[in-house]
Amino acid sequence: MAEQPTRPTGTSPAAGNAPPESEPMSSGPKKSSVGIHGIIESAHYSLEEMGPRRSLQTLLSVNHVDGFDCPSCAWGDPDPEHRKSAEFCENGAKAVAWEATRKRVDASFFAQHPISDLRERDGHWLEAQGRLAQPMHLAPGATHYAPISWDDALTLTAERLRGLADPDRAVFYTSGRTSNEAAFLYQLLARRFGTNNLPDCSNMCHESSGAALAETLGIGKGLITYADITDHADLIIIVGQNPGTCHPRMLTALEQAKRRGARIIAANPLPEAGFGRFHNPQTGRGLAGPGTQLADRHVPVRINGDLAYFAGLNRALIEREDARPGSTLDRDFIDRYCDGFEAAAAAWRALDWSEIETLSGLSRGTIEDCAADVLRADSVIVCWAMGLTQHRNAVATIREVVNFLLLRGNIGRPGAGPAPIRGHSNVQGDRTMGVWEKMPDAFLDRLRDEFDFEPPRAHGLDTVDSIKAMRDGTIDVFIGLGGNFASATPDTDVTEAALRGCALTVHVATKLNRTHVCHGTEALLLPCLGRTERDRQATGEQFVTVEDTMAMVHASRGRLLPGSPHLRSEVAIIADLGHTLFGEDLGWHAMRDDYALIRRHIEHVVPGFHAFEQRVRQPGGFMLPRPPRDSRTFPTSTGKARFTVNPPTAHEVPPGHLLLTTVRSHDQFNTTVYGLDDRYRGIKGGRRVVFLNRDDLRDLHLGDGDLVDLISVNPDGERRAPGFRAVRYPTPRGCAAAYFPETNVLVALDATAETSNTPTTKSILIRVELSRAR
Repeated sequence: MAEQPTRPTGTSPAAGNAPPESEPMSSGPKKSSVGIHGIIESAHYSLEEMGPRRSLQTLLSVNHVDGFDCPSCAWGDPDPEHRKSAEFCENGAKAVAWEATRKRVDASFFAQHPISDLRERDGHWLEAQGRLAQPMHLAPGATHYAPISWDDALTLTAERLRGLADPDRAVFYTSGRTSNEAAFLYQLLARRFGTNNLPDCSNMCHESSGAALAETLGIGKGLITYADITDHADLIIIVGQNPGTCHPRMLTALEQAKRRGARIIAANPLPEAGFGRFHNPQTGRGLAGPGTQLADRHVPVRINGDLAYFAGLNRALIEREDARPGSTLDRDFIDRYCDGFEAAAAAWRALDWSEIETLSGLSRGTIEDCAADVLRADSVIVCWAMGLTQHRNAVATIREVVNFLLLRGNIGRPGAGPAPIRGHSNVQGDRTMGVWEKMPDAFLDRLRDEFDFEPPRAHGLDTVDSIKAMRDGTIDVFIGLGGNFASATPDTDVTEAALRGCALTVHVATKLNRTHVCHGTEALLLPCLGRTERDRQATGEQFVTVEDTMAMVHASRGRLLPGSPHLRSEVAIIADLGHTLFGEDLGWHAMRDDYALIRRHIEHVVPGFHAFEQRVRQPGGFMLPRPPRDSRTFPTSTGKARFTVNPPTAHEVPPGHLLLTTVRSHDQFNTTVYGLDDRYRGIKGGRRVVFLNRDDLRDLHLGDGDLVDLISVNPDGERRAPGFRAVRYPTPRGCAAAYFPETNVLVALDATAETSNTPTTKSILIRVELSRAR
């Protein structure tokens, strides 16, 4: 068994031991978003990466019914008749340009750059070199990646898989950008091989949402539509989410809701530009006028104080109901459709307001004001993202959100319901297609009946457990379908060492990233088509499908010619590997040649996909069934929506310590960094900054601009991320923020959410010290 490191020291650029960038400058946070600056940034970036003709060819096809789905976030689309010519945001334009760039990484690039050189580069530099153009192989002991043919690459992979003592010594990881067709084929490949080791990026983001929603409502997805926000909601509570940076097209929908009269509460530790005045670049009011103020109320909840905040809201609603029975709660809904109410109500009545205030960081008056907003609203939506899901008590927090919605019947009617806002553009679809290490037996039974083989039944490894297994020497082959595993996961040094301990690492990717230089004894890079590119197979040009955060399934068709003759689609790569391993037993090449055959199989295996081919060809696609929304039917263990008891907790912070949350910069999507500026937070020229409250700076005897080290405190030892600039910022007292993936090195592998096993990257206990490099 491999030695288990307990005190990672941050030795890689990704982990944070690289020299500081050029001095980052801070000018303070902005109070408005988009406007002319968004147009200028989008145009500048697109023209630089793609040129004028290619920019027009791609950007005018993004998110249109005859075009391709944006490779960025999973935000939903308006109805086809309401879409604008430019149906993309600044970050979407950057994501498209990042993929459709004219730069290429080919054999000559790898001949010039030994792997030792590439390891010293940061992720921004690696991805900025351009598109991977041909299959590459790193032989055992080699100093450079070298070209390899597709046949040889697939044969090598198949031979290493066949040589394993047990199928469970392989891991099949998936990124959320993978299409439905590729995801379905990928889980089929893994299960045909004999393992349920199917970790994916959902394990690191909305796994907590799925666990809480499945337990309480019977379905692990959100229940709203685009029109629920724009046309029906009276109150929208956005908690633990920064739409201006992470889901910028959401701002347009929020503006429509505001213009209709809806109110918006933003509950978030940091004041974000996306909650301020929105200057819609497609309206005169946005470009030349005052814009639209989106948030009516900013609630500066402390980091990890959300459970206490919603418990306080629920306590306030119960108090009002007790004072005037029938005035506050929807008792008819509760009595007909729910169970567990009396136990939950008793727990709320027993709560102490002083404890709620301490844990949430909010006054009772602030919470009561929010409750007054709730009482004025007939229909309420709660939106959330990673700010809720990546804490120790994340599942309990989301259960409490469900409690809040159930109290006033805000489930199963227009303009109401839970809305976990997904990140990657098809991360929800991947799970629907069966990319999960714990798929239920009913799904596996249908897979068996459709393909005439017996899938494995033992649950497989999720992301965190896969890292542990690689660390411990019980995984030999790691295959990654997209993504940037080493940078996206916690405990960076441990994860990179775990990858290096594999016998073979295989990465299907569009661009070079940090994970590709944290390779096994032997490694393959297999370049694939991107969303923007045409996919032509033996039966003609193909399209794929995706599912957005609102359970809409629609088609995606690339428009550009492939960036290299050596590129293959993800579907083709998976199918060819399946054929190399098993022959044509399941019709691998037939499915590769005609994606409609894959969709026919999906019809028979995945609920809700009847008449898949016909319905997805309709403009805008179709919506998947969600029983709690459709008919107030709750497929839980009791057949009813479930109230739960969730005692308020929060991360304890000893004197002299702070609680750190990780955030994206505005010039970033997940681990992809488009530039070193964060316009909305006033940061220019660097990412190694930590945002600190003015009073915390004073108490720590630090000054604005000091160079500091961040040290996380964990049961198995401390972890250090050196060389960050302290930036005075309006965070709640005792709370700090810094960018990921630079701070992922601070997150212990064992620091995960209860039930979901999601890394707790949003609540990291740290000390801040003057930098050793000072």
